Formats: sequence, structure tokens, C-alpha cells
Amino acid sequence: MDQDRSPPFRAFQDYRWEGVAHLPYKEDATTPFKSVTRQVLFHEPDMGCELRYFEVSAGGYSTLEQHEHAHAVLILRGSGDCMVGDDVRPVATNDLVSIPPWAWHQFRATLGEPLGFLCMVNALRDKPRLPTQEQLAEMRRSPAVTAFLDTTERSA
Repeated sequence: MDQDRSPPFRAFQDYRWEGVAHLPYKEDATTPFKSVTRQVLFHEPDMGCELRYFEVSAGGYSTLEQHEHAHAVLILRGSGDCMVGDDVRPVATNDLVSIPPWAWHQFRATLGEPLGFLCMVNALRDKPRLPTQEQLAEMRRSPAVTAFLDTTERSA
């Protein structure tokens, strides 16, 4: 089988897929996040995309970041809150989230249960950017974003 292709079938059990590495969310330990893992389910060069599964443990959160590439997210299990730009919403199983290019975004799991989601992205993509203090101050002009960020900071 071609090394760059995903196998045609993989068994699923307890939010793990056969033959798929269960990895830490980021290799860079300086990036702020809490209790997140990832699995690359499909990396398909011919399709130009990658399908990944992220799991945020109860009370955990992904990195607050932005980047040039868009991505699409399907909540697969649990519930939490999601910030995209200046919009903050609760999310739950089967909700869809579309993250446009350059939108600040972050996912946070509800206390008491993990939040798991599928994420479709370009196979070749830019690296995420973290906000500067000035950008954080700009984001905080939105009361909803301020409340979201304050909750995330308290759980850090």
C-alpha cells in the first residue's frame, strides 16, 4: 500500500480507530491548551485534505488561534462552547461549525464530559497564529468573547 494513503478500512471502538496513532494535540508545549488529543484519520494527497479527530477532556480547551486555511468541524460526542470570531455558541453532538480563514477560534469542553469532534482541513496548510496582547484586547470588546475567554482562563 502507498505510504501516503490511508488504509481502506479501520475498526472503531471507544473513539479510537484501529491503526491510528493517538497523539498529543500539539508538538509545541508552549502553545496554550488543556487536555486535548488528536488522531489523523485520513490523509489523502489525491483529495488534498486531512480528516482528524480531536478530543478535549472535560474542562479542557483547544488553543485560541487563527490561520489562513478554513476548516469544517462536526461535533461527534459531548458538548461544550465554541468561539468563532466574535460569535460564541454552545455546541453538542452532531452540530456543524464552519471556521473561515483568519477567524479567531477555540473549543472548550463542558465540565463532566469530553468534547470530541471531526475536523476537515487542507492537507497542506499554514501554521496557526496565537493572539498578541493587542489582538486579545480587541477581541475583548465583545462581551460574549470576554465571558468565554474569562471562563477559559479560570480553568487554566
